[in-house]
Amino acid sequence: MVPIDGTFDPRFARVRAAFARNFEQHGDVGAACAVVLDGRPVVDLWGGWADGARRRPWRADTLSIVFSATKGVTAAAVLMLAERGALDLDAPVARYWPEFAVAGKGGIPVRWVLSHRAGLAAVEGELTLAEILAWDPVVRAIAAQAPNWQPGAQHGYHMRTYGWILGELIRRVDGRSPGRFIAEEIAAPLGLDFWVGLPEGEEARVADLIPAPPPTPEMQEILERFAGPETLLGRVMSGPSGRFAYDERWNRRELRAAEMPSSNGIGTARALARFYAALLGEVDGVRLLRAETVAAACEERSEGADAVLRLPTRFGTGFMLPPSLSLAARPSAFGHPGAGGSLALADRDAGFSFAYVMNQMGLGIAPDPRAAALLEAVYASLE
Repeated sequence: MVPIDGTFDPRFARVRAAFARNFEQHGDVGAACAVVLDGRPVVDLWGGWADGARRRPWRADTLSIVFSATKGVTAAAVLMLAERGALDLDAPVARYWPEFAVAGKGGIPVRWVLSHRAGLAAVEGELTLAEILAWDPVVRAIAAQAPNWQPGAQHGYHMRTYGWILGELIRRVDGRSPGRFIAEEIAAPLGLDFWVGLPEGEEARVADLIPAPPPTPEMQEILERFAGPETLLGRVMSGPSGRFAYDERWNRRELRAAEMPSSNGIGTARALARFYAALLGEVDGVRLLRAETVAAACEERSEGADAVLRLPTRFGTGFMLPPSLSLAARPSAFGHPGAGGSLALADRDAGFSFAYVMNQMGLGIAPDPRAAALLEAVYASLE
């Protein structure tokens, strides 16, 4: 039997049942799920194992890498600076980062980065892993390169460059690194177990990432055709310089310690649900953004065929929107999924926030059934 612990309001018993089914039917090894309704926690569940050998139980304070679910937190950091007047979302990136203006990028506004319209999804040039993790070399490479397509003409998922460009903007206008800004301005006021750039003292709490099972030969053929090393999708997924894959390398200290504001946020489901709750309203006296800022961020900015993923995607200003956010999410939801299955979001009309984190990666080709089942159970519990 898989050990499951935590608490839930009886009204949300369906969520507890869906959480258990994810272990029984959908291959979860270790996971956590949290829901906050009208500022009050109503689901806080965890269970399974923090390692593939199933020797280390997943505990209340177990941390998990959430990959692109990090993007929602980074978006909030940029929007906070915009609210404070430190930057203008419709001003060129080059106003704050002059080196960025070369090679036809001088007119790219900040908002296009947030909505994946900047045309900079793949980093050009050859970089070592150490250079990428060191920050300055990779942001210099992005500043020097030409766009992958005409900026603004179409949108395409900026899988990792989203975090480096926005993170450098945070650094330029605020003086703090993006990880430090998030720690001091978002995590600390809300008491969140969440980091971009994990302190060494927290390493023992992190669940081991378990890579997805290998694809079937038929699926491998499809992957090579659509995401081979010469395709834009392949370059984005494995880049920069082919240094990344969703495998055990993410369990290494250097990848957890680096600041990658698009990709390597590490935290709990509880922390992410509480974060999104503080975008909807006050949580213990803390509200991160004004209601009108959140509403504007949820206005559609990019929709339709994605130049990178070659699938329909839909974005606001910094947040992914339904249906690409999750097929289970209703129109008033906003947030961001993460590679392999994690998902964090809020629903403005329903008044709840939700997060699911795990260590067993899904293939990431089709929508992950685990987060969708949990989210569907949340909506059913509210009817």
